[in-house]
Order: sequence, then C-alpha cells, then structure tokens
Amino acid sequence: MDNLSYLSGENAEYIDSQYQAYRQDPDSVEFGWRKFFEGFDFGREAPEASVSAAAPEHFLKEVNVLNLINGYRTRGHLFTKTNPVRERRKHSPTLALENFGLSDADLTTTFNSGVELGIGAAKLSDIIAFLEKTYCGSIGAEYKFVRTPEVLSWIENKMESVRNTPSFSIDEKRRILKKLNEAVSFENFLGTKFLGQKRFSLEGAEAVIPALDSVIEKGAELGIEEFVIGMAHRGRLNVLANIMQKTYMDIFAEFEGKGYSASSPFGGDVKYHLGYSTDVATNNGKNVHLSLCPNPSHLETVNGVVEGMTRSKIDFKYGGDNSRIAPILIHGDASVAGQGIVYEVIQMAGLDGYKTGGTIHLVINNQIGFTTNYKDGRTSTYCTDIAKVTLSPVFHVNGDDVEALVYAINLAMEYRQRYKNDVFIDILCYRRFGHNEADEPKFTQPLLYKAIEKHANPRDIYIQQLIGEGKMEASLAKEMEKEFRGILQERLNDAKEITSTYKDVQFGGAWADMRIATEKDFDSSPDTAVAEAELLDIAKKISTLPADKKFFKKIEKLFEERSKMATTSHVFDWAMGEQLAYGTLLEDGKRVRLSGQDVKRGTFSHRHAVLTLEDSEEEYTPLNNISDQQAPFDIYNSHLSEYGVLGFEYGYAMANPNALTIWEAQFGDFFNGAQIVVDQYIASAETKWQRENGLVMLLPHGYEGQGPEHSSARIERFMELCADNNMQVVNCTT
Repeated sequence: MDNLSYLSGENAEYIDSQYQAYRQDPDSVEFGWRKFFEGFDFGREAPEASVSAAAPEHFLKEVNVLNLINGYRTRGHLFTKTNPVRERRKHSPTLALENFGLSDADLTTTFNSGVELGIGAAKLSDIIAFLEKTYCGSIGAEYKFVRTPEVLSWIENKMESVRNTPSFSIDEKRRILKKLNEAVSFENFLGTKFLGQKRFSLEGAEAVIPALDSVIEKGAELGIEEFVIGMAHRGRLNVLANIMQKTYMDIFAEFEGKGYSASSPFGGDVKYHLGYSTDVATNNGKNVHLSLCPNPSHLETVNGVVEGMTRSKIDFKYGGDNSRIAPILIHGDASVAGQGIVYEVIQMAGLDGYKTGGTIHLVINNQIGFTTNYKDGRTSTYCTDIAKVTLSPVFHVNGDDVEALVYAINLAMEYRQRYKNDVFIDILCYRRFGHNEADEPKFTQPLLYKAIEKHANPRDIYIQQLIGEGKMEASLAKEMEKEFRGILQERLNDAKEITSTYKDVQFGGAWADMRIATEKDFDSSPDTAVAEAELLDIAKKISTLPADKKFFKKIEKLFEERSKMATTSHVFDWAMGEQLAYGTLLEDGKRVRLSGQDVKRGTFSHRHAVLTLEDSEEEYTPLNNISDQQAPFDIYNSHLSEYGVLGFEYGYAMANPNALTIWEAQFGDFFNGAQIVVDQYIASAETKWQRENGLVMLLPHGYEGQGPEHSSARIERFMELCADNNMQVVNCTT
C-alpha cells in the first residue's frame, strides 16, 4: 500500500470518507485502500457505522502499522545483514517504532494490518519479526522505485510468501555445495601450483559459481535455450572451468605457457581475457548453449558487444523471440559505478533497435577497485544505483550466504522472463588477495585485510550450515574436497605431458563457410556488378511514393527528382546510389542493418531512407517495399552514443556474418568516442581471439569549413591499425 505517513489524528474524517466510498463501490477507491479495507472488520453491526465513530485512535495506529510495513519494503535494504566483512554504514531515519507513531507498548497489540502481509491479524511483534526476516536478512530488496503496481505486487508476493528465505531440497543443497567446492578448490589449487602467477581469482566471491549454475538451470526450466555472457578478468578462469566447461587441462596448460602454437597466425591474449562457447545439459535434460565473450582489459567494454550478439541471435536464430535467449553481464562494483559505457548500454534496454528482453546483471561487489576504497569510487549509495534508469529491481545479497544468492538469482530469472526487463544482483563479498596475486592490499586497506585474513571462505561457512542442519557430516565434506583436488591433480599431470593446447576455433557455427583473408584477397576485388535492368527496377520502386499516404511537400519533390534518376537521366546522386546498393542486397536475400545517430533521415538531410507522414507521423520505408521476397531492411536511429552503439553493432555483426551490419557516425570524426571498440575489437580481435567481423563503419567527412571536429574522420588512426590484413579502409569520393 502507498505511504500513509501524511495521515494523523486529524485525518479520521478522510479515512471515514474513503471507507464509506469503498462500501458503496469498492472500485471507486485506490487499489491500496481497497486492499486495506478488505482485510478489516470494523464492527459494522449497523450499515451506517463509520470508521471514525468506531475506533479512530486504533484505526490510525493500524495506518501507522501499514506505514511501518511500507517502511520495511522501501528502506529495509538499508538495514540488512549483507556485508560479510564490514559493518554496515548507518542510515537514518531508521525503522524504529517511534518513527512510525508506535511504541513498545503496542508490541502485544493485535493489528489487522497483518492482512497486508498475508498473515492475517497479528501482534505487532509478530509483524515486525516477519518484516525483519523478509527485508533485513541476507537479502536486501530495492524495488520500490518501480512504477508498475503489478510488478511491485509480484515482487512482494514472491518474497513475502516465503519470507525471502530459501527452502532447497537435499539434492539442491548438494548441487550448491558441489559447485561451491569446485569454485573454492579450483582457486586454492591454482594458488598452490602456480604461485605468484596472475589469475585474478574469485576468492571471496566463490558463490558466483553456484549462482551461475543455478540461473542456467532455472533459465532452461523457463524456456531459455541460450545465454550470452560478458565479464571482466575477476573470476573468469573459474567461470571458464566450472560453468563453461573449458577443460582444467587446457587452463593448466595455459599457465604452463602451452596455450599457443608457434605456427599459428594469431598472437593470442592472456588466459583471463579469452572467450569460450559450449553446450551444457541441465538436470532436467535440456541443452543450453553458453557463449562467454572474449574481452579486453577495458572494463565494461564487453557490455555492448554482449547485447548486440544477443539481439542478433534474437533476430536471426529465434525469430524475434527474446524469451529463448538472455544476456548475463558480470560487473565489478568499481566499474559498474564508474564506467560511462555502463550508462550508454543500459539506456538501450528499452529501445526498439537494441532491446534484448532484459539483462541479468551480477555485480561482484568486493568493495574495492584495485586499491581504491568504495567511498572514493562513487557518490551513490550503491554501486548498482544505475538500475533506477531502467526501473530494474536490485537484490543486494550477502556473498557468504550461498543459498540466499541462489534463491535471489532464481527470482531474478523469473522476473526477467515475466517482465522482459533488466534485473540486478549486487553480491556483497570481498577480495581475499590483492588486485592480482602479486599485489599487497595491506598497503591501502590494512584493517579490512586483517578481517579478511580471519574470515572463512563461503564453502566452509556453508558446510558448517549444512552440518548444523543435520544435512551433512564433516567427513563427507572433507572427502568431497579431497576427491575434487585429486581430479585437478590428474588434469595438471595431463597438462604437463602435452606441448600445446592451441585449437583453430576461428570459423564455426554461422562462420563455417568463411575463411581467413589473404594478401591476394586484398589485392583483388570481388565481382559485385548488378544488371542495369535490375538496378533501374529497384530505383523505380524505391523512388515511388504510395498514393494513399500524405507526405511533406519537400519529400514529394525530392522523390520526384529520384524518380527522374530512375526513369530518364540515369544519373544517381550519392544518397540514391547508397540505397540502390542496399536494395540489391535485399533482393538477394541479404538482410541489411543500419544504425547510428539520425540515420533514418541522415545527418545532412540526404538519405531519407525512412519517411514520416505529414498527417500521422507514421513511418514509411521504401527499401522495405521492393518485393515480397526481399530480406528486411532494419534502420534505427540510435540514442546519442558512440561507444555503446558501436560495441553493440560489433556484437550484432559477430553473431551473423551473412547480413550487412553498418554503424554510421554522425560525423566521421566523432567515432573517437568509441576508440576503445575500434582498438580492442575491430582492429585486433582476429589476432587476439580468432574472431573476425564484417561490421562496416560509415565515417562521413569533408573539408567544408566546419572546424577540426568535422573534417577528417581521423583516417590516420585507421591507417595505423590495418597493416595485418585485418580490415579495409576505403576512402570514397563523391
């Protein structure tokens, strides 16, 4: 129910009026009031009885209890037990009774407000116990900024029906422990066998592994067939091994320097940047495809790529059905709060050309960025406050409570599938060692690391929980650890016996018919000629406006000129030539996607690929009206972003090489806002990760007196990057 803190003793008449209106017609009052009145017996022996006449003082206390309930729902997340190694910051006002017009004297009083929680009339002490368990335990739910009543009710019903307390079967608990043991033992093994080597361990946040394992299971249960995952270096090796099923032997061999071949044309990358794809079988016998995107050291850059890959697969593989594939982005607390690319990509979530049906965001919140304390890393209360942009609920979870985390991510998966919106899981955890394993964190956080040194890992904490529940004996836990460590040792022995784990993974799946470019390819041009009759036919069709639609006079005149090009002069301007090129591809069954700022009309009012009707603002796209057999022409005005959108289009093109994917800069020079994507993906992904891409960048420029930001497209930068047969720089004259 909405906040009723404005009600006091003077408002009894208002309450009475609402009650009388409710009695006349329940639908005439706001939903919250209706729900409130439904649960109460106001001693209505006489039809004319009123609230104010019956018990105004007690009734107002009922309202105060409702305000208390709303207070827990709204602010309970500020008072949770979610930080495993630090005391929580203090927030005010608190949830103390006096802040709601109540006192300890009311604790034994029965209030009908318990109906709001589904527990019926209850003592205030029982209502508070219910709220504390639901909203102030290991999970802090931050969701009240959501504006849709149905969503709010769904979240509250889901949490309150079980008091936000997981209830897993013994088999589910064993599965959680198995994955948690794999995560902890894997990191311990690497730390012992490869002492001092960088691995950017997951230690302190190992609960991420059973969480990912569970979301895959839950997703498959809800119809997901594929996940596209993006993450940085922290914990990546653990995810590769224990989620993506990259073999332990291959990972150990990479630590031994055997990940590459001297005869390979590829330079490679560090092991904690590499991607992987695999098919996993769930417990219910369903197959789920997993793709972990490769990523550079530039934090959060991969976000747009993941979203673009997901959207491409939605369009081409799943027929527009975003309930069958979902993106997962794994962030760090410092980067999700500090990197502007996060905002650029988040803003795509509801845009027609870019939405993917909701992203599951996991934040490994180890409360530190390299050496920088969280207090110096952000102004916002939480690192996840960007979730409010998309009205996405946030679940803040104690990383030491693995069952709470698994429960929360399953709830997040349900929410995503139901409402097709982003959702955030903020995992409060810690980083057991420095930024990398050779770093000394006590230089900058001595007190924190004194606490961490004494702190048990999440697996050992969970084992003690299971022993306390009578679900496991200590000897079985030790045997599980010993057995898995034995498997790891066997795989290490195997790794020492081989010379290289290099595999040519460049061309598979949608890329199976492709090959690497050679010098000869760059010295010759493919035959792209089109018969004149076909060109003229397409030209006539895309320059003819439908008679039953009303267009702006200047548009009609422009298309008259284009019609003359098609029928008489046969001399085409730049805009017409461009659209003819697209039209021929569309007629050949090749889908074309063009994205960027103002691309529908064109920055220079030259393209007019999408026309807006004068009387209705309905859009008409000539290139989608060539023939019934043609492929679709997808054209989208992007939001005002270079970095995010170029990354998205790169990902889109990576998932489907058989379509033409184009990103156009508003002015060519402006691409440098996305320089990281150019450097780390477009120019180098083939060398580093064996990943080619057919993305086309259109960079309009010219010396037209518009100053140094509108003149050159900074072509010299591309010339520095294209010496390895890795891309073509084509300077077209008009």
